[in-house]
Amino acid sequence: MKRLIGIFAVLCILVSLLAGCTTSAPTPAATDPAVTPAATDAPAAPTALPEPDPDPVTILVAAAASLENSYVSSLIPMFTVQYPWITVEGTYDSSGKLQTQIEEGLAADVFMSAANKQMTALVDGGFIDPASVIKLLENEIVLIAPIDSDTAIASFEDVGQAETIAVGDPESVPAGQYASEALTSLGVWDGIQDKISLGTNVTEVLNWVAEGSADIGFVYATDAAQIPDKVKILASAPAGSLATKVIYPVGILAASEKQDAAQLFVSFLQSSEAIAVFEAAGFKSNI
Repeated sequence: MKRLIGIFAVLCILVSLLAGCTTSAPTPAATDPAVTPAATDAPAAPTALPEPDPDPVTILVAAAASLENSYVSSLIPMFTVQYPWITVEGTYDSSGKLQTQIEEGLAADVFMSAANKQMTALVDGGFIDPASVIKLLENEIVLIAPIDSDTAIASFEDVGQAETIAVGDPESVPAGQYASEALTSLGVWDGIQDKISLGTNVTEVLNWVAEGSADIGFVYATDAAQIPDKVKILASAPAGSLATKVIYPVGILAASEKQDAAQLFVSFLQSSEAIAVFEAAGFKSNI
């Protein structure tokens, strides 16, 4: 009996030892696939704030009189929509007068001429940054008469038949310079001096003809296109009568303190939207 009890005791000890060696692996904690330590520990991304517009600035554009309609009616409003912090003011006159005003201290930021002559003079004088100059547009010199005129004049060579002829002053008005050049090359200019009235800019010449104060006049094709109900085109400058094309360059004044805004405006003038406005007015792109 004692022997049986001893055997039983030994068996109990063995069972206990086996139970101690066999341990159950801990049950893994349930993991939510949507929540990870990285997601819960990462800081929230900062909210991006819109950059404020630059400080308001006003630039002055000095432009040939033949550009005024396009600038005022379309281009400046379009530019202001894109760059609302920039105000564009304009002064418009003959390119020669504007050249003189700039040389005398006009605080303009951008200059757009109706001829290369005035732009070149200002570049040579150090007033315009030569690296900024773009030969932007091309125009055409035309001979016009009042819309109800019954004149038989049909060419530049015929202008001597008119009693009164309106021309921009060749000393300061590019349209007058081109007209004088064409008529001189055709052998007509010297013979009409007693019939000529000199306008201070091309707009004045256009108005004289439209009002009937002059029988005929010389303006840009774009000027005549502005009032087709008041003037008609009789002829265009003959091929070869002008040594160079009628080019409109634009540039930035070297002394401008608003270079960034001025450059934005000049770049805008080269955009497809701006060129479309110029072409609708009768200009041709030269870029």
